[in-house]
Parts: sequence; C-alpha cells; structure tokens
Amino acid sequence: MENDLGSTGDPGLDRAVRQWLDFDQNAKTAACVREMVKNGAVDELKKCFGARMEFGTAGLRAAMGPGVSRMNDLTIIQTTQGFCRYLEQCFADLKERGVVIGFDAREHTASGGSSKRFASLAAAVLISRGVPAYLFSAFTPTPYVPFTVSHLGLCAGIMVTASHNPKQDNGYKVYWENGAQIIPPHDKGIAAAIEENLEPWPESWDTNTASKSPLLKDPYQDIHREYLQSIQQHCFHREVNKCSEVKIVHTSVHGVGHVFVQAAFKAFDLRPPYAVKEQEDPDPEFPTVEYPNPEEGAGVLNLSFALADREGATVVFANDPDADRLAVAEKQPSGEWRVFSGNELGALLGWWSFQCWKQQQGENKASVKDVYMLASTVSSKILRAIGLKEGFHFEETLTGFKWMGNRAKQLLDQGKTVLFAFEEAIGYMCSPAVLDKDGVSAAAIAGELVSYLATKNTSLSQQLKAVYDEYGYHLTKNSYFICHDQNTIKQLFERLRNYEGEESYPKECQGFAITAVRDLTTGYDSNQPDSKAILPTSKSSQMITFTFANGGVATMRTSGTEPKIKYYTELCAAPGNSDLNQLNAELNNLVDAIVENFFQPKKNNLTPRPDS
Repeated sequence: MENDLGSTGDPGLDRAVRQWLDFDQNAKTAACVREMVKNGAVDELKKCFGARMEFGTAGLRAAMGPGVSRMNDLTIIQTTQGFCRYLEQCFADLKERGVVIGFDAREHTASGGSSKRFASLAAAVLISRGVPAYLFSAFTPTPYVPFTVSHLGLCAGIMVTASHNPKQDNGYKVYWENGAQIIPPHDKGIAAAIEENLEPWPESWDTNTASKSPLLKDPYQDIHREYLQSIQQHCFHREVNKCSEVKIVHTSVHGVGHVFVQAAFKAFDLRPPYAVKEQEDPDPEFPTVEYPNPEEGAGVLNLSFALADREGATVVFANDPDADRLAVAEKQPSGEWRVFSGNELGALLGWWSFQCWKQQQGENKASVKDVYMLASTVSSKILRAIGLKEGFHFEETLTGFKWMGNRAKQLLDQGKTVLFAFEEAIGYMCSPAVLDKDGVSAAAIAGELVSYLATKNTSLSQQLKAVYDEYGYHLTKNSYFICHDQNTIKQLFERLRNYEGEESYPKECQGFAITAVRDLTTGYDSNQPDSKAILPTSKSSQMITFTFANGGVATMRTSGTEPKIKYYTELCAAPGNSDLNQLNAELNNLVDAIVENFFQPKKNNLTPRPDS
C-alpha cells in the first residue's frame, strides 16, 4: 500500500483497500478506512473488505459503513451501475420508460449514509446513462415503488430500505417491469453486471447536476393520489365506515407509515386512527423499541396498548418501518391483549376478501372458478380449506412475496382474479394494484373489517373462531434451532433423505404416519404422478415438507440470511372438530416428535430459539 498508509500484511486486503480509496469520494467512509489501516485494525478491515455483499432476489441488505460488505455511497453506485447495465441489455426502450426510486427514513451519521442519499446517488447513476429517474421527493412506504412501476409502465423500481431490520442496517430492493420483486435469473445477471462495473462513472457522484436534469421526475403527488384512488376499489362498506364508532390505535414504529395510513383511512371514510405520538414521526434511532419489528408482538406494541387503554380503543394496528407489513392486536373481554399471528390475520383477511367479492358478484356465481388466492408454502393452509368449500382456487408458492407477486401477475395476465395473497410473516397483498405485501392497504381494509364486524356486535377474535368453525381449525406452531455448522445441517437433511439407512424418506415419525413428502432441494414430490415437484427447486437451500395422516403439515428449511434451521408446523382439522385442548395437544405431540426424531438437537448440538 501507499507508504503513508502502511500495509496490513495481507496483499489481497491491501489491494482491496487501495481500490476503495481510489474510488470512494465520501470523506467519512474514506477517513474511516484510513483510520483502520493506521491503527492496524486488520480484523475490522477483513470484515469490511473480505467479501462483497451478495446481490440476490431480495437485492442487498447489510449494515451501513465503509467497505464492500457494507451499505455506503460507493456500493450503492456500484450496484446501480451494474443494475443499469443489466437493464440496458434487457430493455431497448429503457431511456423512454425509466426507473422509479423510493426510500425510507434510515440514516447513519458515522458513515454519512442515509436512504435519501443512497436514492439520490442511484438516480444520478441512471440519469448519467440517459435513463429517466422517477425519484420520490420524500420517504414513502415500500409498496409505492411496485405500484409506480405498474402504474406508469416503467422498466424497474428500486427501494432503499432495510424494512424492520436493526437501525444500523440498510437495503436495496429491486422490482421488475411486471411490478413484482425480481426472481432468478435476474439476480445472477445483475450480480455479474455489478462486478463488471465497479469503477464509478464520472457522473455517478454528481447528485447536484442530476437534481437539475430534465430526466429527474418527482412522482410523489401523483402516485400518492393514484394509489389512494386505487385502493378505494376495495372499500365495500363506506356507509358503515362513515357511521362507525370503532376506535383503532395505529403505530408506525418510528417508520414512514403514519401519513399514509391516516390518508388510507380517510380514503375509506373511516374514523382516523389514534396515532402513538412517541412513534409517529420517522426516527432512524428507533428509540422506543429494541427491534423495530411488529412481528415481535407485545414488546413493540406496549405504547400502543397504553394509548388504547387511555382512549378506550379495542384494536391496535402496527406497521413495520417501511409500512409493507401489518400487525393487529385486539383487547379481549379479560382485559388482556391478543396479538394475532400472521396466519390468523391471513385467515381473517382472506375470508373478508372473499365475502366482499361474493357480495359484489350478486347471482354471477360461475366466475368463482376464475378466482385465486395465494400463500407461501410455510404459511397456513386455511385459504385452501376455504377455497375447497367456496369453489375458488388456492395455490401455494415458495416463501417470499417475490414468488407470490410473480405468480399473481401470471394469473392476472390470463384474465384470472387474484383476490388475496399472504405469508405468515405478517405480509398481505389485498389489492393486485401492488404485487407485493402492502401494510397501508391492508390497514384500511382491516379497518373496514373491524367496523363491519362491530355492526354485528362481533370482534375479530369471534370472527376468527367462526371461520375456523366453518372451515376447520388450523393451528400453527413455528420455531427454529440455531446451527453455525453447515456440515451438521447438511447431514441432518441427508439423513431424512436416506432415513434409517434406506434410500427413502421416513414413513412415520414416532407413531405419526407420513402420507406425502415434498423436497424442494432435490425436486421430489410424492404427491405428483411423476414424483417431480411443481414449485421451483433450489439445491443451494434445504427445504422438506412432510404431510401427516392426522392433517398435520411440517416444513423444515434453512434460512438464507441467518444460521437457523426453521420449522413451520400446522394441524389442519376437519370442520366440526373444535376441541381446542385436544387439537393443541396433538399439535404439540407432533412437534415434539419431529424435534426429537428429525432434528435430534442433542446429537446435532443445536441451540433452541432463545425464548423457547
């Protein structure tokens, strides 16, 4: 390295640092790297420069800071240059159509990084190549980006957000021209193009010139108005909403959701929700919560519960910081708060979507054959049970809304009606105007559901019980084990493929008979005539689903981002079987059997989930 910097003793690392300092024009990150070299902080330098962030179907997500493994000005420029080159290869009309860019309210003082700054740099890169950039002038919910892609017919969309991740993180999420998140092979194509375009183009840093370019457009006002008009198609009980006395509390958990949920409630003529003042405005420090993730349940919702108790509200809504997910809680007669699981809320919203559709159809029942609902494969099968009785189609996809969004678009292009899609991680697509999860429209539609039920003197909890009574109880139990050893994980899954020395999967698990096996790592599915899975397979991740004779379904899968082996179990009971004590006992026994026989935590040295 240059004499004034010294050497780390690692030639590869020295080259990476030298290239960084040649390319980086951010004074804060460059100074930080120089300081690390000066102090001989080799371990820290290796963390920053050891491996570039991998661009996958979810784009990028990492901590903000210096180096190729972090989110910063330079990695944003490099990523956008690669993405731009890839788009040029795919779209001859890229310079006519353009790309939309949105951002949340995240900020990182130490590295000078912020979502707004990253979005401005991405716009500068695109404009330098003559590509129109529809850059929102203010923070927006993530769903506004896919909505804009579809609404304006753009080639792609970029959303700078780390969603519900800890405050030090940021991310870069990409949508294709169909309005859905990218799926293979686009991820590999973009990743390759990034590697080929690492040196910043001269104009890529020039946000000032880009800000004055006629190619820079601000879609904020138009899209905000058009989005609200679009979701009004799903408002079916306006007169009920206008008269409703129901009180709802909403928190945006220091994210972007407040303004947009208030506007969505107004668009539905719903009484404005009470806002949790301490969490109402965006704050990148997330001062009132340990993690800004409403999926964590009660801990994140304590301030909401306190406000609800003060105002006499019985329902709480919470968005995650980029407002693409929705959590709901309801006060019970006992005074306790019940936080609905993602699967329970999926059951309620799916049931409600179908009731509203049915009401709109009148006597035209034949078209139910063209109606579809979707859920990810690790989510509850309650929509399947409703569909079997009501006549609509249910399909499952791989985990992640990228798969549901792309499948929904295929069905819509075939003239089908896609009413609803959900995943158990509190993600809901209640309108095909956004082919991704959307916590804003879900909040308005859930608000209308609460108001409607109030006219029947019914609560969400009572309605959920009614759904289960009619279509069969669907009880779920999900958790995970932590395992840092990839060999152990591989051996665990290989044992299931060659169970007890035979070249086949287990036929039973501690007395629970197995009726079907689907392995999306190898592509095997015993339910198909040719034994080949219909869903896409991936050799790079482990995922096996077992179906049991008692109505149980269990999926074991590895996490793409964490050292976890997750399991998702559900007991699907027949309608009429409402002995909850017996059903819960049966599910617990099934889970215990799977853990003991398939996971073998002691033998494999697996660490249980911390709170289990």
